[in-house]
Parts: sequence; C-alpha cells; structure tokens
Amino acid sequence: MDSSSASPNDQWFQDAAASQIKSERMSRAELLNGRIAMLGFLIGLLTEAMTGQGIVHQVGFGIFGING
Repeated sequence: MDSSSASPNDQWFQDAAASQIKSERMSRAELLNGRIAMLGFLIGLLTEAMTGQGIVHQVGFGIFGING
C-alpha cells in the first residue's frame, strides 16, 4: 500500500505515534541527564570533603587567580 492511497486518518495515527515516541525519548533523556547531574554533584561534594577545596575551586577558577 503506497502513501498516496492512505487515508487521512492513517496519517493522523502515524503523526500521533511519532509524537508519542519523541515524547518518550525526551523523557528518558531528561531522566538520564538528571541522574548524571546528581552523580556529578555528589562526586564534587565527596571530593570537597576529602581535599578541603570547594566545588568552585575544583571547577578551575583557581586558574584565573581566584583562590578559595
């Protein structure tokens, strides 16, 4: 069945399915980004506890002469 013989209702279902898939992918991506951000923050806090240097100094502002 070619696309020229598809009814407009079929196209609506295709568009709705594509939209749902995109929404699910975005939700998963945001969940992953949030988890990675939390992990990075935790690692920064643990490093601060072990070294005594703040997160801002760890990021590299010490390079610019701003020593914390």
